[in-house]
Amino acid sequence: MTDWSDKAEVLAAVQENGWELENASDELKADPDVVLAAVKSSGYALRFAADEMKADREVVLAALQEDGGVIEHAADELKADREIVLAAGTAGGIN
Repeated sequence: MTDWSDKAEVLAAVQENGWELENASDELKADPDVVLAAVKSSGYALRFAADEMKADREVVLAALQEDGGVIEHAADELKADREIVLAAGTAGGIN
């Protein structure tokens, strides 16, 4: 069983399947290393990240490289950011 409050165990889990971020402790949902690993595995994992991670440009850009549609889970201020919108459009997230 995975200890969802153990960073090493959660990192291993989200690298295998980004959606596992949903099970992580709130502390790890706010950890940049864990969230980056999760969104690189599955961009849609951004929906489970802490709000401060949804406002982190690096995290959101990494998620958009996987799935442009995850822009809907980015912080509002990033949804108005030209680079973010272009990245989402390039990844096929904006119609």
